[in-house]
Amino acid sequence: VVTKAAIEPVWYLPGLAKRLQVSESELRRALFEQTGGMFPELVTRPDFHVFLPPIGGATVYIFGDPAAITDPTKPLAVRVHDECNGSDVFGSDICTCRPYLVHGIEACVQTAQEGGAGVIVYLRKEGRALGEVTKFLVYNARKRQEGGDRADAYFTRTECVAGVQDMRFQELMPDVLHWLGITRIDRFISMSNMKHDAITRSGIEIMERVPIPDDLIPMDAKVEIEAKKAAGYYTEGEVLTETGLAEIKGRSLVE
Repeated sequence: VVTKAAIEPVWYLPGLAKRLQVSESELRRALFEQTGGMFPELVTRPDFHVFLPPIGGATVYIFGDPAAITDPTKPLAVRVHDECNGSDVFGSDICTCRPYLVHGIEACVQTAQEGGAGVIVYLRKEGRALGEVTKFLVYNARKRQEGGDRADAYFTRTECVAGVQDMRFQELMPDVLHWLGITRIDRFISMSNMKHDAITRSGIEIMERVPIPDDLIPMDAKVEIEAKKAAGYYTEGEVLTETGLAEIKGRSLVE
């Protein structure tokens, strides 16, 4: 049995400012400026305390009995997945997003069949929250750069195109887990250090981290996964040196 929920973000500005350890006026001014002035009420109506940010929402899939999520005697598997349209929908093999999502679903189903529950949280943070246009520009740059698509230049190409390596802000991500009543995750199907740290800092205990199995990693995605492991992503295997990363290459542009 699968239960689905769609969630739109709603920010209570006084509470958000307190969490971010800034004044509410500073938060309002920053949001006003970073959204190009499209919400003047942020600075003209301090009596408005609720803000609907112009960002994507989240989809939650619960596998098994939803009551098992908050039962400490039953196991819980969780994957927090950031959207990747190219892989998730169209099956691109330049990254591990789709196979890792599928592996997460399998783990959730298995845990539910064992008497527990599984949760998939699907967040709209396409292209590390840089957007799909920027992501495809990065893909083009990776494939066209001198020496080909290499693991040692994986993050550099993103920074060259976008100015930053990653725009995802994970501090608010655990909110949906708390909303569901989750206090402990027995199997966290993710290698992301940023997601893991944000969740544990918020007070949720993670018992086991589950990396993607090697046999599910597409050959062209070796560039991504090896670069991420070298950057601090969780792994039970070898972390390559700079020399080793330079030897990991993806398909050429014409292949």
